Amino acid sequence: MTDFKEPSLGDLATARECVLIGGLPFEVTDMDRAVDDVIAVASAPVSSSLTVRLSNAYCVALASKDAEYRSLFQGPGLTFPDGAPVAWAMRSRARDPEKTGRVRGPSFFVEVLDRGREAGLRHFMLGATDDTLTKLADEAGQRYPGLHIVDSYAPPFGPVEETIDDACVDRIAKARPDIVWIGMGTPKQDFAAARLAERLPGVYIGVGAAFDFVAGSVREAPAWVQRSGFEWFYRLCSEPKRLWRRYLFGNARFILAVLRGH
Repeated sequence: MTDFKEPSLGDLATARECVLIGGLPFEVTDMDRAVDDVIAVASAPVSSSLTVRLSNAYCVALASKDAEYRSLFQGPGLTFPDGAPVAWAMRSRARDPEKTGRVRGPSFFVEVLDRGREAGLRHFMLGATDDTLTKLADEAGQRYPGLHIVDSYAPPFGPVEETIDDACVDRIAKARPDIVWIGMGTPKQDFAAARLAERLPGVYIGVGAAFDFVAGSVREAPAWVQRSGFEWFYRLCSEPKRLWRRYLFGNARFILAVLRGH
């Protein structure tokens, strides 16, 4: 199913095509357009907020059995197709399949860091550990001279309502970032982004393992594996004890959700 979504406050200026995958509305876009769109919104002098979800097959699988998580996708914000299976499914349904590409989260993260320098974007890193955030800032600063990371914060482990507390909100407010990057994993980072967007203006983006990849804490898949569409298998082989259930049951549930449309 395909449709055109009207723009909303803090969103982009023109209506965009959306495709329903497993009942979730994904933007018909590609990497370059997604990066340009987010930089444009983040650099504009607005007082509203925007959440960006980089969602894959696992997100669709989770939403198929979690009504609260599914409701996030029906609310404000943009949902980009992070996973290759989602992008493949979208191409079979989009009015213009050539405009549909994968917006891989870690790649999107570094592209916005890089290309956002020209606009002078201010970045805040939220999540992971103090050690990872320190390594992330050092590595990103070396890769992208002039990058402006205004602050970072590793909140205590716990539910979203405890993680995103007044102290966290105050710290972000004082830093005045244009983009808050959230590396807390799915689905926590999406709930955290929505909670922050209700309290502060800005752009809030969940990027999963991107912090660890840039910091060097976790080895990233080679480029050819990323392009193959089987990065999930590479990650499964790298961390089988942690990820086997996610991919074994998640992939099966994703297929069922796509076939059923919910």
